Amino acid sequence: MAAHFGRLRKGAATTAVAAAAVAALSASQAPGVTADDPGRQATGSEASADGTGGGTATGNSPYYKDLPPLNSPTAKPSPDTGGGAGADSESGIPATVLDAYKKAEASLRKSKPGCNLPWQLLAAIGKVESGQARGGRLDASGTTYSPILGPVLNGQGFANISDTDNGAYDGDTRHDRAVGPMQFIPSTWEWAGRDGNGDGVRNPNNIYDAALAAGHYLCRFDHDMSVQSEMNASILSYNNSSEYLHTVLSWLDSYRKGTHEVPDGTGPLPEHRSDDPSLPVVPTAPLTPHPDPKPDKPGTDPSSPAKPPTTPSKPPTTPGTPSTPPSTPATPTDTVDHLEDAGTGKLTATAGDTFAKRISTRAETKSGSAVAKVRVRFTIVGDTDATFTGGESVATVVTDSAGKATAPALVAGEKTGDFTVRTAVVGRSVTGVDYRATVTARQADALARTADTALTCTPGGEFADQVEVKATYKGAVAKGVEATATLVTSAEDATANDKGPYFKDADGKTVRTLAGLKTDANGLLKLPKLYADDTAGTFLLRVTTTGGATLTVELKVAAAAS
Repeated sequence: MAAHFGRLRKGAATTAVAAAAVAALSASQAPGVTADDPGRQATGSEASADGTGGGTATGNSPYYKDLPPLNSPTAKPSPDTGGGAGADSESGIPATVLDAYKKAEASLRKSKPGCNLPWQLLAAIGKVESGQARGGRLDASGTTYSPILGPVLNGQGFANISDTDNGAYDGDTRHDRAVGPMQFIPSTWEWAGRDGNGDGVRNPNNIYDAALAAGHYLCRFDHDMSVQSEMNASILSYNNSSEYLHTVLSWLDSYRKGTHEVPDGTGPLPEHRSDDPSLPVVPTAPLTPHPDPKPDKPGTDPSSPAKPPTTPSKPPTTPGTPSTPPSTPATPTDTVDHLEDAGTGKLTATAGDTFAKRISTRAETKSGSAVAKVRVRFTIVGDTDATFTGGESVATVVTDSAGKATAPALVAGEKTGDFTVRTAVVGRSVTGVDYRATVTARQADALARTADTALTCTPGGEFADQVEVKATYKGAVAKGVEATATLVTSAEDATANDKGPYFKDADGKTVRTLAGLKTDANGLLKLPKLYADDTAGTFLLRVTTTGGATLTVELKVAAAAS
């Protein structure tokens, strides 16, 4: 991330103290992390299952490396925070930011209780990504006064991510940039964004929206934050760096020990960004040595910044040695030419049900050969509330030895109609496959009254019993089925009668057709109370449902017997 903070606060911990803190965390808080190159961690396919930007929420944008100071009885007052102790000032979180983290935790506790997400983890990431939204410089709704933007991801020192949002979020129509207090790249925000403050907008620069989105992002794949290895994988999927992991864990540990609320706009600000070349590298967990390591010269202080090397003279060339280095071997992703359907079949489901068939896609070379170990991203698009199992709209799956990637099961929502599941190869622009899926309304094929008592009334009176019906479909309870009740003219004429029994609307006016009714979880539908005008006779009430079920009920209006 690349927020500009104006006057910057001096770091509270020295490099030596920071190194000690991180080294301790490396040994005690980060099991299950393995290194594949200096500063980067391999966490399996899940950690990189988000698509664009190297499989991370931030596109591996820079972050703030400042570490919390070690608690000490001799902590000196900080002149930048009104004289409070340094450790205490660093533990302060702006009021609105803190409220957003806690509300996100409460929301996730209901929607994904198995995730066990602590708000302190969101606070740790928010600290590292943006210094708690620039120290809480937010308006009353939780939106930053100006956008927080990371550097241009143009491949010059960072990831190379071409524009994916036409500049809608980051204002850049050539390349993407991480956006907001939690630093989401636009392509990730597009599917991960949430409306945390209920204003109907998903705004990455709003701390309530961003905090809730970050929580859902961390909790995907059914990760449990009470399991350290799963928490590590989630953090690394946010920014794939071992130093990032340990910096976040250090703040998590600090916030768990205690924190307090400070007024918005007065939060402490970090200053040491990870892309600052003048900063020494802070040691973290033991990593696989870099190929061909160069030992330090005797007497060199490893904690001091290295001096720029002098320009070496051109090395001698051995006869027969190629003048250009060998090209990097192609990865499986580099060989993919297109995606093909792998026998998915028709995708239809009734509202609320799980689709019987799953989407299966095959990655192929130009000649049609299968390509294994390629990440394929499945994205649900369109006006639908359908999701994959787990409640997400995006899933990424690695192709098997036959080149096939099978998406998680689709679960239909309540919205009926068509939507699309779009496929793409992560990290490569090739022809994908669009799958059309259809959600149909719940249906009933039979209706029956739940009682057999006669329905009678005197002119101008009201019926003693309310009509209740039960809907079934193929013998099973038909819940959530839409129905219409009409007081029809006759058995042959289904238009609404203009006399006889009637319902009342909310204003007490006469109504003889009720639409938009729906059966409950037990397939039951109880109609409102019926009234009679001054017309005597036998009348008909007809109930119809989606799917064609029909029931006609007889109503009698007659003077009371003398």
